[in-house]
Amino acid sequence: MSGEGSQRRISLCADDYGISPGVNRAIRDLIERGRINATSAMVVGPAIAREEVDALKTAVAGNPRCAIGLHATLTAPFHPLTMHYRPLEGGLFLPLAKMLRLSLLRRLEPDMILDEVKAQIAAFVERFGRTPDYVDGHQHVQIFPQVRDAFLSAVKSTAPHAWVRQCGRRQPPAKRPGSPKALLLDILSAGFRRRAERAGVRFNPGFAGAYDFTRAAGFDDLMQGFLNDTPDGGLIMCHPGFVDDTLIALDPLTGQREREYAFLSGDGFGAMLAANKVTLD
Repeated sequence: MSGEGSQRRISLCADDYGISPGVNRAIRDLIERGRINATSAMVVGPAIAREEVDALKTAVAGNPRCAIGLHATLTAPFHPLTMHYRPLEGGLFLPLAKMLRLSLLRRLEPDMILDEVKAQIAAFVERFGRTPDYVDGHQHVQIFPQVRDAFLSAVKSTAPHAWVRQCGRRQPPAKRPGSPKALLLDILSAGFRRRAERAGVRFNPGFAGAYDFTRAAGFDDLMQGFLNDTPDGGLIMCHPGFVDDTLIALDPLTGQREREYAFLSGDGFGAMLAANKVTLD
């Protein structure tokens, strides 16, 4: 995309604050540098103790335009906050593939999901002293069938001023075939947006940031494509971080986090934003 056109303001959101100390440290550094303007906190993560929350508050105090949201988590290898949550596997949430399959078959228990999302919002309020600016979902679980209605109901009732993340691109799948993952997000997000509109819950007008984390393409090329696809007011998700033992034990996305951080913290990213007439607001 060239520098032509009007200025766009977007949200660049770093997911997974709370998953590990190394991820937290990278996210705070990017906030302090003004390179991201949102982060989503996992209240069920192992690195969300008081000192990590206070450190994030301090970072955001120096970048007051940075939003803090709740990264609602309903997939393994994390534990639910509610004692009665079901179904579980080995005491943990279900793995992503099984969660998606059961949601498509309508075999989940929405009341359990409703209570769990409410509990995670309450835990966010207890830690941060306020409701989240927005609510999204780890591994996009918030847009799954059955989950989405419970998710929206929980947000509407306990964080009524928050907006929510939809994960569909601004152009329909017929015009943008893309990857299977992006197509699935487009399809599921269409239903999510309809339900959010009916519920009167605000959501981002465009979304980018999904890609095959195993591919060798440089993150600079990927980010340029994300910027091309993001309208004014849209959202790009990212996953910067420093790899540590906690992250390795919990998540397969490791080395790519450091590559994302390296690009976002470097001079090239600032130049890219300027060339595309994009500001983070």
